Amino acid sequence: MPKRILRGIVVSDKSDKTITVKVSRKVMHPVYKKYINRSKKYSVHDESNKYKTGEFVSIQENKPISKTKKWIVIN
Repeated sequence: MPKRILRGIVVSDKSDKTITVKVSRKVMHPVYKKYINRSKKYSVHDESNKYKTGEFVSIQENKPISKTKKWIVIN
């Protein structure tokens, strides 16, 4: 089974070797049939601390690194 790849923007880089990435997606409202934005934040492993707030990154699913980190940066 292939690993999921998501694209988002870095919203926090304050932790050591960890960044927080916000991934937005558009979903259709079940009643009004309009597209609305839904977003979710992921804790992502960044080994070299090279990504800063505001950058767009691609993240890939990985085996658990800690309690909350299950994603790594791939670009």
